[in-house]
Amino acid sequence: MRRRGSLLKELPILVVIALVVSLVIKTFLVQFFYIPSGSMENTLQIQDRVAVNKVPVLSRTISRGDVVVFRDPDNWLPEASDFSANRFIALLKSGLVAVGVIPNPAKQYLVKRTIGVAGDRIVCCTKDGKLTLNDKAINEPYIFAGDKPSEMEFDVTVPKNKIWVMGDHRGASADSRYHQDDINKGMVPVSRVTGRVFTVIWPLKNISYVPPIDVTK
Repeated sequence: MRRRGSLLKELPILVVIALVVSLVIKTFLVQFFYIPSGSMENTLQIQDRVAVNKVPVLSRTISRGDVVVFRDPDNWLPEASDFSANRFIALLKSGLVAVGVIPNPAKQYLVKRTIGVAGDRIVCCTKDGKLTLNDKAINEPYIFAGDKPSEMEFDVTVPKNKIWVMGDHRGASADSRYHQDDINKGMVPVSRVTGRVFTVIWPLKNISYVPPIDVTK
């Protein structure tokens, strides 16, 4: 039987190993995020917690139809405020950020669906209101009921190392369409993408797999 003193000596080592494993997972495999808005309804709901697969970014295989989390490309969001008067809560949040349970509040993130990748031309809209991708109308079954594919007309071609993104709730998403006057002309640099959302992990009633959808089919 292992002595109690031996276990106490090993405990700090086990804690360090657990932290290292958590950091490796966060850095190379999976990270978790909170959904604060309805811009991706009904695919993702407000207050959902999602798991993000980082492998597609590491392998540079972001595809059309992927739901991706990315760092704010150029002031798409207002400045974050994460001040806490409670020192214990502040330290706890810092620890959770370090192991990847919650995202770093200083690095603001968004979640949208990838509509176009490098070389794609996306145009809004056809006579029956659909987007076209490389001159072909696309099917978008994920769009929020009652929304049009876009109320705003646009004609863009995605440059190398960038993607064009839009929210599934088109009527409530300030996405690439609304930032065409920024430094990236509304595009999101691939270098800003954290990964692809692959599952909702909380709350229990919303747990589900989030599949990539080929918008060209």
